Amino acid sequence: MPANRRIHVPGCPLLLNRRRFLRGVSASAVAAQMGLLDFASSVLAAQGKPAVGPTVRVVFIRPKTSDPERLGERPIISWPGGQFDIKAGEALHKKVLTEAAKKLGVRLAIQDEPLASAAEIDACVASLKKSPPAGLFIVAMELFHWKLVNRLVKNRGDVPTIVYSPMGSSFTSHLKTARSAPRTFVGATQDVQWPAFGLRMLSAIWRMKNTRLCIVKGGKTVDKVLDIIGTTLHYVPHQRFFDAFKKVEESDEVRALADYYTKEAKKIVEPTKDDILTAAKNYIACRRVMEAEKCHGFSMDCLGPIGRGQIKPPCMAFSHLLDEGVVAACEADWNAAISMRLTHLLFERPGFMQDPAPNTVNNTLMGAHCMSATRLEGFEEPYRAPFILRSYHTRTGVALQVLWRIGQKVTIMKFEGPQWMILGTGRVVANIAQPPAGCCRTAVEIELDGVADSGNAKGFHQLFIYGDLERQFKAYCQLAGIQVQHI
Repeated sequence: MPANRRIHVPGCPLLLNRRRFLRGVSASAVAAQMGLLDFASSVLAAQGKPAVGPTVRVVFIRPKTSDPERLGERPIISWPGGQFDIKAGEALHKKVLTEAAKKLGVRLAIQDEPLASAAEIDACVASLKKSPPAGLFIVAMELFHWKLVNRLVKNRGDVPTIVYSPMGSSFTSHLKTARSAPRTFVGATQDVQWPAFGLRMLSAIWRMKNTRLCIVKGGKTVDKVLDIIGTTLHYVPHQRFFDAFKKVEESDEVRALADYYTKEAKKIVEPTKDDILTAAKNYIACRRVMEAEKCHGFSMDCLGPIGRGQIKPPCMAFSHLLDEGVVAACEADWNAAISMRLTHLLFERPGFMQDPAPNTVNNTLMGAHCMSATRLEGFEEPYRAPFILRSYHTRTGVALQVLWRIGQKVTIMKFEGPQWMILGTGRVVANIAQPPAGCCRTAVEIELDGVADSGNAKGFHQLFIYGDLERQFKAYCQLAGIQVQHI
């Protein structure tokens, strides 16, 4: 390693902090918060082990000095100007990146000496080709060094690249070349905290490639690696879940989870005490299958086994998994599953997978399903949406009827194969009651932005996500080489 490059290695590369991990291991964590129980679960003993995270290379392109020296007749530091302490600015950017890396479990390879010549750029390119990192983060700190920025972007290979241009380091014309480069996102902004999100995007690309999702479907065990994003779909037969469920006993853990949902519900309509206990057992079974298969998320072709009476609906289990930050998609819809995974990585909040139904009277989009999360604002946020315990729509098992905030801005997003993403925004205008409506239990009506006819809205099982996140998703897609189509 060159002497002027240093590695920052976070103490723990897990995405979850201690509070989230304790909440995520099992129902016992929830019960402990309620004062019911105080013991640790072994459900995730193996899944919680630290893993090696991505390495991101960080370089600064600027003059070697901030003194008003001259290159011919032109000052080297024209913009951001002589009043700007370029070394202090660089130190601030390093601090923001280092703190973000620690939270994300990213290893930073920071080149301490700035790049200020074509020879230094070429040496950097050679180093990138010899040992490609998971991402490259370029900080462009001065107006007259954009030829060097473009030289590095053009020759860096296939490494996903962020070009961060703090205010004062570029005009419109300087950004055009880098903005048109593949797998490159240019973040030109006065927000000195933005690099943290830029680093999060690079981390998400790597983590999507290193994600395994357990897909319970059919009768064979087989792996399928998706193009572009690289996620592994790990298919296992239904019997794996059936066997895991049979081994779940009515433990303190199961009773704690059942008790939590019983006490926190605004009301309970159809489910019995036994229904709720069975739903809690489904959660433990899902967790055990994920642990055994070394996967980060879970999706199951549930409709057939439910219809045949082989399982009770796993809707409450999926809702709880989503609240913990774990992918839980029904109907073995892997497009929905990878959409959830990306949403978790970029924004640390869940997405609501739903069946879309256009309302042609109001020109809105109604979305309904039986497994909405309640931590809609984020896994670390204290807010939990109110919910009612209902049956699955076939009047069996337990599902949550989650009440979404009226007026809330939402993003609508869904992968359509790993190379395409459907994207749009809207706002919540109603929660739809059943009865009189006949649909899945959580049912939300969305007024879409920029859609003349809701009947033409694209996709199925799109996610509804709290927040206006369209630009951030587009930035990720630009960086990851994914095409975007408006809903």
